Amino acid sequence: QVRLMESGGGSAQSGGSLTLSCVETSGARPSICMGWFRQVRGQGRKPVATIASGGRHTYYDDSVKGRFTISQGTSRNMVSLQMNNLRPEGTGMYSCAADPEDYCIIVVVAGGQNYRYWGQGTRVTVSS
Repeated sequence: QVRLMESGGGSAQSGGSLTLSCVETSGARPSICMGWFRQVRGQGRKPVATIASGGRHTYYDDSVKGRFTISQGTSRNMVSLQMNNLRPEGTGMYSCAADPEDYCIIVVVAGGQNYRYWGQGTRVTVSS
């Protein structure tokens, strides 16, 4: 069974940095697409940054462009999100997603959320 294990969440001051990591533990098939999504209590989940084919395709929400960087490991079973210059509105539950199917590239380009596998999430709190 595919499991996604997230780490790196925590608390930071506004302007600070955090790095989130996600590892797929089953290793059965490499993930063509992986990504990070944020959900704030009472609101829907939104894509923050997603990546396909080791970086050939990426998507960033406008609010994080220039501050966050997503990267995918060469073995395609891990993804990291370097978050710099954090803002209080970045507070929320960050979930990792992954998909091993080719169609997911379209999802990444479109900034969609149709991924096969999801992690439990790691909380990020940014204080002003």
